[in-house]
Amino acid sequence: MRIVRSRIAIAIAIVASIAMGGSAGCNTDPRQGSLGPLAPASTTGLGNRAAIDEVRVAPAFDPANFVSRIDNPYFPLVPGTTFSYREPTTVGIETIDLEVTHDTKVILGVIATVVRDRVYVDGSLVEDTFDWYAQDKQGNVWYLGEAVEDYKDGVVVSTAGSWEAGKDGATPGIIMLARPRIGTTYRQELAPGVAEDQATVVSLAKSVSVPHGTFRDCVQTMEFSRLAPGSRGYKFYAPGVGLVMELSPAGGRGRVELISVVRP
Repeated sequence: MRIVRSRIAIAIAIVASIAMGGSAGCNTDPRQGSLGPLAPASTTGLGNRAAIDEVRVAPAFDPANFVSRIDNPYFPLVPGTTFSYREPTTVGIETIDLEVTHDTKVILGVIATVVRDRVYVDGSLVEDTFDWYAQDKQGNVWYLGEAVEDYKDGVVVSTAGSWEAGKDGATPGIIMLARPRIGTTYRQELAPGVAEDQATVVSLAKSVSVPHGTFRDCVQTMEFSRLAPGSRGYKFYAPGVGLVMELSPAGGRGRVELISVVRP
């Protein structure tokens, strides 16, 4: 989802020394408890770029290996569902509405689900994006691209960041693994020079409180991009819900929190 990529992994410069997360995957480690004020925590094996690249996983992309639904417990996309998020910023209150549409788009022979992502600042539309996702038979959720429109005063001013797998050298990525494991790194997208985000699983047992509720056993990932060296972002996925929070420990943007979910 674009709110994950552009706001956290690319647009925000974050110093690695204040990264949170953990090398343990059980609740016996205090770092896996409720998410309170940010504090330094070990990211052994995660902060070294070469080490990250060495553990990257890349499931095979086979159009015959996809299913029509997306029911990965950490990234379920049921058509008709809407997710609303909020983030206070220095320019106003940013709200993000994600709508899992009933529309589909065929990309590389795969029928992808279309998710519409609209971003507002103090009620004014600043971004309207369509993201394309599909799930394979193993349960991995693939990211197949996005069509981006940035607005100013009601007028489209940019489509930067748009890409589609199979065009201009872009290849599909993974937005959520079927079986997340701590330390696993994977490509979320690869459109050379446009979108080159990756993610590493850093926890499987976070507890997160947001306006929509308190969630346990969340998967936490750390995002980074070759296009923004040194930048880091964190996102948290709750079982049965999906993305519930994004964090920028520094850089002036803070927290993107799930406000509500409306199901069909």
